[in-house]
Amino acid sequence: MADITLPQLGETVTEGTITRWFKKVGDTVAADEPLFEVSTDKVDTEVPSPSAGVLTEIRAQEGDTVPVGAVIAVVGAAADAPATAPGSEPVAAAAPAPQPEPESPPEPVSVAAAPATTPVPGDPDQAPQPSSGVEDNRLLSPVVRRLVAEHDIDTRQLVGTGLGGRITREDVLDYIDSKANGVAAPAPALAPAPAPAPAPAAIAPVAAPARAQSGERDEVVKLSKIRKLTGAHMVTSLAVTPHAFSVVEVDYANVDIVRGKVKNEWKESEGFGLTYLPFISRSVIDALRDFPHLNATVDGDNLIVHNFVDLGIAVDLDYTGLLVPVVRSAETKRLRAIAREINDLAGRAKGRKLSPDEISGGTFTISNNGSAGSVLTMAIINQPQVAILSTDAIVRKPVVVRLPDGGESIGIHPVGNLAMSWDHRAFDGAYAAGFLVKVKELLETRDWGAEL
Repeated sequence: MADITLPQLGETVTEGTITRWFKKVGDTVAADEPLFEVSTDKVDTEVPSPSAGVLTEIRAQEGDTVPVGAVIAVVGAAADAPATAPGSEPVAAAAPAPQPEPESPPEPVSVAAAPATTPVPGDPDQAPQPSSGVEDNRLLSPVVRRLVAEHDIDTRQLVGTGLGGRITREDVLDYIDSKANGVAAPAPALAPAPAPAPAPAAIAPVAAPARAQSGERDEVVKLSKIRKLTGAHMVTSLAVTPHAFSVVEVDYANVDIVRGKVKNEWKESEGFGLTYLPFISRSVIDALRDFPHLNATVDGDNLIVHNFVDLGIAVDLDYTGLLVPVVRSAETKRLRAIAREINDLAGRAKGRKLSPDEISGGTFTISNNGSAGSVLTMAIINQPQVAILSTDAIVRKPVVVRLPDGGESIGIHPVGNLAMSWDHRAFDGAYAAGFLVKVKELLETRDWGAEL
């Protein structure tokens, strides 16, 4: 029998939300077969089973947010499988509801009816407590319990939107936000009485005008989990890191000459196009050798300078969020190998096929905003790194070129900006500028034909 735990999903990730189980209790599971899907602020990924056998127990249901390392399921022998799946227990609990006995309320599937049908002698404030206690034990994950305790929230005021009415982390955060903004929160499931009309009115969308519901002029779009958590991490990054910003303009004519010569043969042999990104990545990797403090992470009062380059490449997920897969030990790879790996990681990122290990532990990040058309981007640093480079759009424009005889002329070249946000705790502007100038020099003067 083997415990299935929530794996480490990144250096800064402490929890994940189970979004889907691919197996149910009693199903046979093969080793390395996808078992469940988990969502964090960094990745939505399928997690394979580390063991073969039969899924005998599921301890974390879809919608539950659990900490890293928590046991969420058990895989054992077929004889160990229970006759009834644990996930079906809330449904079974609802069975007593039709009983005519008014003095014995059922399990709190419809807890709003309990105060009205169950007269409790003594202090009326104690009446909801038995139901509330049972409901909390059944619905609150450890993360939700911690949030509730930290903010001193009465769980009877929360409306659970998870499976079976579970109170999710998002429910608590939404409640906290509504209180902080002075907006009335949705009516709790424990209403004082099953009143006819007012109760539905209280559950209407908060502060949403009537036209938003009809779709005439406005549309209310609820922020997704990845949007909320991305925002939280960006706010944290700006709060802890003194961001500074530097830019250089790069003439890509030297790169373009080589790309033009090999692009057809490259596409035929590799199966994908040769973009500017592998050239930029290779130049960044080599420049980090001369400016190692950019290839570092902050740990308290210490700067941890890495002797390897795990290069993160930000990938857009069809405008729904960003994922940063990592090219491991990039300093050991030449341009062709880097291009292959970037193409593979980006493709699997868009298909949500990356493993947690492939999106954690980067030492330097490149955000390829130029592919979307931006000309100057100030990216926010991916903590705990100390810099992030944005590769902006490459466009043809007039530039001054030096002639073989020493004179100058005007030429039309592909030109683009390399913009870098960096942590002023780690180094100063001259160091950051020196790094960018080195990257520029490599792109403009290196013999890329020999590299390929």
